[in-house]
Amino acid sequence: MENCIFCKIIKGEIPSAKVYEDDIVYAFLDITQVTPGHTLVIPKQHVQNIFEYDEDLAAEVFKRIPKIAKAIQTAFPECSGMNIIQNNGEVAYQSVFHSHFHLIPRYSQKDGFSMAFTDNSHQYTPEEFKHRAQIIQDTIQ
Repeated sequence: MENCIFCKIIKGEIPSAKVYEDDIVYAFLDITQVTPGHTLVIPKQHVQNIFEYDEDLAAEVFKRIPKIAKAIQTAFPECSGMNIIQNNGEVAYQSVFHSHFHLIPRYSQKDGFSMAFTDNSHQYTPEEFKHRAQIIQDTIQ
């Protein structure tokens, strides 16, 4: 894609701190470095978000993530955990519209990164919960 910053990084038109590359993915340090070693893994094929992946591309991209994650952990032995985050759409905090996975090494609960989930289970009956699951099951192809 012509104006995509990640496509330009893949082509070498914009510099990056590459950590891994093959024919399917390109991985490089995120310029923000939320924590040391924060890496982005992107498919070389331009897809905007998870909704544009086919099964083959998903399998190829996802099978490389553990290899890169293990390399980060080996490079930073003080890393005791890792968040793997992938945002889809502006409402979900996607800011670059070329699909990418954040591999964020975690060093402590106070290392500069946090996530919070709200328990909304009290707002739904068990029947509503099961109904939502059934709707999703019915649409899986």
